[in-house]
Amino acid sequence: MSLCGAWGSTPYTTEVDFMRVYNDSDTQKLDEHHHDTSLKVKEILDTVYIALKEKGYNPFTQIVGYILSGDPTYITSHRNARALIGKLERDELLEAMVREFLHEVL
Repeated sequence: MSLCGAWGSTPYTTEVDFMRVYNDSDTQKLDEHHHDTSLKVKEILDTVYIALKEKGYNPFTQIVGYILSGDPTYITSHRNARALIGKLERDELLEAMVREFLHEVL
């Protein structure tokens, strides 16, 4: 049985080999984006949301599809939305969205 790495194509011959590399007790750490990027993200998401709505798409499912897959065709090119969202890293986009959500909830 061959398992592939979570972010690569390195094959592991056994589950034990896989677990040596991906230990559950190790916490991954992403680089933190500056808080001022949240405003840029909000402006871009506002434009993308409006463009998707105008074209008759469900903005929430389309944006989630883009974040999960990285496929820019989830975002319309109307109002230059595809190019705008492409200026952001997906982790930056997700971080700003989670930060905003948690600020509202907490």
